Formats: sequence, structure tokens, C-alpha cells
Amino acid sequence: MTAPLPLAGIRVVEFSHMVMGPTCGLVLADLGAEVIKVEPPGKGDRTRYLTASGTGFFPAFSRNKKSVQLDTENDEDLETLKRLIDTTDVVLENFRPGGLEAKGLGYAALSARNPGLIYLSLKGYLPGPYENRTALDEVVQMQSGLAYMTGPPGRPLRAGAPVNDMMGGMFGAIAIMAALRQRDATGRCQHLQSGLFENAAFLVSTAMLQQALTGQDPTPMPAGRRAWGVYDVFDTKDGEQIFIGVVTERQWEIFLRELNEPVLDNPDYGSNTERAKRRETLIPLVQSLLAKHDVATLEAMCERAGLPFSRIAKPWDLFEDPHLKASGGLLPVTLPDGRPASVPALPIQFGADRLTVRLDLPKIGEHDAEILGPLRARPDAAN
Repeated sequence: MTAPLPLAGIRVVEFSHMVMGPTCGLVLADLGAEVIKVEPPGKGDRTRYLTASGTGFFPAFSRNKKSVQLDTENDEDLETLKRLIDTTDVVLENFRPGGLEAKGLGYAALSARNPGLIYLSLKGYLPGPYENRTALDEVVQMQSGLAYMTGPPGRPLRAGAPVNDMMGGMFGAIAIMAALRQRDATGRCQHLQSGLFENAAFLVSTAMLQQALTGQDPTPMPAGRRAWGVYDVFDTKDGEQIFIGVVTERQWEIFLRELNEPVLDNPDYGSNTERAKRRETLIPLVQSLLAKHDVATLEAMCERAGLPFSRIAKPWDLFEDPHLKASGGLLPVTLPDGRPASVPALPIQFGADRLTVRLDLPKIGEHDAEILGPLRARPDAAN
């Protein structure tokens, strides 16, 4: 961006690991805040070394951040950390309840030193009966009913991404930005919290209200009654799969015209209400007609006609997605082993500008000299 980034001049200290806290810090960092990730000396954040489904956590959420090493069990390092926080606008953390308070790093102690401090705690649960429980993304997906709605009946299934951790972090960033605005307007600073379970509850709000309005329990999505006649994944002639949605009467007219199959021009399918009632016969019929074509032909047809569609992709297919590549939607980073890679950008744009990478993934303690050096040399120093 040619103009200053929205959060330029805001300093954030991040105590975090895994996904929820790092996502929050990433949003603030991409928007221009100076985000300083505090890591244990030596090996740093254990998130750097996760394997299997956790392998991508650190490289996905660590760009545009600085890294310092401080040992909170060491009195000298702890005092240096407190001096750093004296120069800070925001602290964010996602550790177990009471962990930082025991070290004098809770909101009460730090805000007494720095009255302008905004402090965000990212937790499993907001204050209430569950607040001391240990939560995971999977736990709250099960607890909220999200897993029930995602899998087939009798087979609750977690989502294919850490949706609650990531969204919980984003809600935390929203709260921080609102609190910064409030601080500017009123001078008031405060302790903020974002809850994993409450995020999951927000995600299932439509299913809750569907039950409240109809008096009937919604069926899990894989077996649920669709609101539209054609809203499905179909197999193609060349062994691929494509999703096509036909959600308006105008789209149905276009679908009939493009597919040019007279058997579909039937009064029984004359309205979406009728099509939805007859899905048991309509969908097998549509499948048999679409199976005459390869996926590229169907993609071209839907693109030309303005119908909602997508080939069924895998996440790694996005490395070569032409839209993301052309629009600035993939950002370059260097993986810990030195290889180049791309990571999706935040899905926002300011005027004609996308947010970019200003700092690559930080090495452990890469910014010790820059950030901690002045504080150690002059204990009263403020950056």
C-alpha cells in the first residue's frame, strides 16, 4: 500500500502458540501493527515443530511479526519483558487461565504499569461455568453441535480446518481494533476476551434459529433437506467432480438453455419449490445428464452462463490458482527449511491494494538486538 497501513504505529506483544493467538496477531501484523512474538529461549515456540496436521501452523500465521526470546522464569528477563510491555499498546495471549497472572503478567499488574494498555485473552470459554475447562477446536465443534451438523447422521465430523481457532482469533482482532478506537475517543483501556466455544455457538446460530422457527430439529448437512432443487456435487465424464447450484428461477431457465436437455423442461420442475420437493428424482436425472460432459466443458458452461459452480479442489491446488495468483491473493514466504512457498493473504483489499509481506517468517530471537537491546541498555528506555 502507498498510504500508511491502518495499524501503523501500534505495538503489540504476542504471547501465543498453536492457532488462535497467532491468527489474531497475524491480522494485526498484516494491517501494519508492530507485532512482537515472545518466545522461550533456545527452541522458541513449540508450534514451530508440530507435525502432521499442525505442520503448517507456524508458517501460516507468522509473517510480518518480530521474534524475541525471553525466559519468564528468569527475573532479569521478566523485568525486561515488563519494560517492553510498558512501551506497548496491546498484549494478546492464549495460554491457560491464570498462567500469566502467576508471573505478574496479567491485566491488573500490567495495566497498573501501563494505563494505556489493551489486553486480550483468547480462551476456550468466556467467564461462566465452563471457564476453567480445557478446550480445543474439536471439543467446541462437538459441544456446539457444529460437528453434528457437519457429518452424516450418527457420525459427527470436525471441519477440515481449525475454523474456531482462526475465527476466534479474528474476533479477538476485531475487539482490539474496537478497543483502540474507544481508547482514542475516551481514554478508556480494558481487558478483552474472545472465547472458542462462543465462536462455535455463533457459527451454529442459523441452525438454532431454524429449529426455533420450525419446531423441527435440522438434519445434518450431508443428509439435510436442501432449500434449492439443484445444489449438489456431480460426477463428470472424466472422473472429476463439480458443484453446481441453481438457486433462482432465472438460473433454472439459464441452466435449461445451456444444458439443452428437453427432459428437464417439465412442469413438475417449474418452480424451485417443486424442484426441491422432487429432489429424489431430479438429482439422479441431472447427474445422468451432466455425466455426458467432462469437467472443463461444464466449467465453461457455468462460467458463460453466470451459474454458481466449482470444481472440487484440494487445498494445495490453490498454489496454482489463477485468480489468487493474479490478484495478489498469495503471499511469498520462506519456509523454516529455506524453501520458498506461498500463503493466502487476508481476504481484504484497501482501494486497489492488497496487504503484503513486509517481514518474512521470523527466526527465533531474530529481533532481540533491535527490540530488547535498548531496554537492557537503558531500563527506562521506551521505543
